Amino acid sequence: MNKALIIIKSPGIGDLQILLSNIHHISEEINKPVSILAQKNTRAKEVFANDKHVDEVIDLERKDFFNIIKKIKLKKFDQCYIYSDSIRLYLIAKFSNITKIYHYPFLSKKGKNFYKTAQEFTEKILQKKIDSASKIYWENKSIEKARKDYDIKSSVKNIICGIAASGPTKIYPVDNYIKLFQKINSKFQCKFFLTGGQNDEILIEKVMASVENCVSLSKLNLEQMIPVFSNCNYYIGNDTGFGHLAANLNVKCLMIFCDSPVNYGLWNKNIKIILPAGETIESFIGHNARAKNKISFDEVLKKSLELIS
Repeated sequence: MNKALIIIKSPGIGDLQILLSNIHHISEEINKPVSILAQKNTRAKEVFANDKHVDEVIDLERKDFFNIIKKIKLKKFDQCYIYSDSIRLYLIAKFSNITKIYHYPFLSKKGKNFYKTAQEFTEKILQKKIDSASKIYWENKSIEKARKDYDIKSSVKNIICGIAASGPTKIYPVDNYIKLFQKINSKFQCKFFLTGGQNDEILIEKVMASVENCVSLSKLNLEQMIPVFSNCNYYIGNDTGFGHLAANLNVKCLMIFCDSPVNYGLWNKNIKIILPAGETIESFIGHNARAKNKISFDEVLKKSLELIS
């Protein structure tokens, strides 16, 4: 029957992007679209809206154990791939009468490299090497519409700007972004597309008041953002889900790592990273580094100009 369910525990947009290649490879291996069980915060329904590898996204509610089992059991999956070491998710698959269940070893994921753990898990099941990077599938019609609606021209440097993040310790100071965009604007004809949620309006308004040629995307949902991103050339900003999304849309990205694991910047060749002064990929601790004030502005400017030149 080859009816497969893929379960994702990690809650972020970026987490889903890093797992995208694994999902596509499993679908291609069984020669059928798969179903996804994931949390709403991954925005999986929007990400997979045009993806031939996925036929359904089911919401994973944290406290909805028995209702999820009831829902999944009706769909009669015969195989399940769990990208987590969670016993709870394993039991959901088991009690849903899924006979073939692949999962991480229980209680094993702490401190592991997120993308390599997933990649090695998939490679072991499929018995072949896979690329950790992938792509987002989208309709050309909506991409072209976004190009016209936002007057996006190929003669301009169209830059996605990730000035916000999921927590304050991950955010490079907004005044530095303002100075950076002003300097880039003085050297190139640019258009800056500012990303963030509605809680980030203050940051976005501050940038827009100081930098010419800015467009806020904060009021758009992901399904509206993706066609805009698809028309852009570059991403400059914090380590955010929007940055990882851009990478899978083949956008060249420069991500600033202030307080997150550096392996989140190593899974896709479209991503270049900036670390705090004096740190290396091997030395940077990531979580709880709280190093946003140790990022060299001169290095950010230099690498930004190298990216877009």
